[in-house]
Amino acid sequence: MTKSWLAVFLLAAISWAQAPQPDGAGLEPGVLPDRWPTASPRCMEMEEFYVHEYNPNFYMLRQSPCTDYEKPFIYVILGSEKALLWDTGSRNARTREAVDRLMERWLKANNRMSIPLVVVHSHHHSDHVAGDPQFVGRPDTTFLKPDVESLKAFFGFKNWPDEVVTYDLGNRLMDIVPIPGHTDDSFALYDRRTGVLLTGDTVYPGRLYVTDFADFKKSIHRLAEFTDGKLIAHVLGNHIEQTRTPYLEYPIGKLSQPEEHELEMNVGTILELDRALSHMNGPARLALRDLTIYPLDPEVLKSMRATQHKSEEADHKIVWP
Repeated sequence: MTKSWLAVFLLAAISWAQAPQPDGAGLEPGVLPDRWPTASPRCMEMEEFYVHEYNPNFYMLRQSPCTDYEKPFIYVILGSEKALLWDTGSRNARTREAVDRLMERWLKANNRMSIPLVVVHSHHHSDHVAGDPQFVGRPDTTFLKPDVESLKAFFGFKNWPDEVVTYDLGNRLMDIVPIPGHTDDSFALYDRRTGVLLTGDTVYPGRLYVTDFADFKKSIHRLAEFTDGKLIAHVLGNHIEQTRTPYLEYPIGKLSQPEEHELEMNVGTILELDRALSHMNGPARLALRDLTIYPLDPEVLKSMRATQHKSEEADHKIVWP
């Protein structure tokens, strides 16, 4: 697995504060796939979601490119008292069916009859909330609307976005870190049990679309400060748009990504991004090794709308068994 030498150096520089001994640091280990399934010309052969078990209480689901070129990731994290669903997927996917099937298997493996589900969103964009209607009214489910006021009320924020709050799934504390800039309601989620930091569409191997540059700059710095001294096993976002070749991305709308970048990043990626932003006086496109800062200018929006239109025209060709 190739890594940015800068990222490795920055990570090593702060590692002494995180884990003085190479003994696993008390984190629950997990396994990430070497590669994720990519598009096939035979969509009937592909599942709507590819489900991966990071460990027995942490699951990652990637939506098939045959349903949407965005191919977003969603996550299911389970504590002793509650389960948490991070995002509901993009259009054309039966997300609830996939999540219910996963949770039924988990309940059986753990000799349990039920567990409450909390549905939250990394942010409010359509490729992360399109499955919402499937979960509204679901039994034993707490559903959070994807907006700042709902987040403040549910998690108890007193000073959004300059405050980090915790949420307990039952012997599983999660830190909620506001990171507006991509959208006003974007937040990161840090799972203390695994050391996994979920960063949504704010940090991932691809195009970091920025709607408010000043907020984005502050949020990345806030995120960098949050990681100081923390045990961070992986930084996981919601998409992959980068290739394995440094500084090279896939075009918007690309279905097949056979040589795509790995999903996982590390603290060094956040620190590198924070340093790059500190030298920028205003919004501008800037390519780093594993991601690109993309201010949402008219050119980008035009390209995205054109791709969305083509994808919508092709919807009728997708037939699932």
